[in-house]
Amino acid sequence: MSTTSIRLDDELLDQAAIMAKAMNRSMPKQIEHWAKIGKIMEDNPDLPYSFVRQAIIAQVEKEAGELEEYDFG
Repeated sequence: MSTTSIRLDDELLDQAAIMAKAMNRSMPKQIEHWAKIGKIMEDNPDLPYSFVRQAIIAQVEKEAGELEEYDFG
């Protein structure tokens, strides 16, 4: 992972600091999270945010080996 310095609006940074604290993330990780969601939403404009959020959670659960087999019956 590379690091690049960028200039961001102070209001965005203030909001990121608040959300980062609430979500137990660092401020850079909060901004990265918002960017990830924004990219997914732009790539998939017909998907609701709730679906995108659950897809992100499912991916992390998969990576953590926390999946359970689903029974369709």
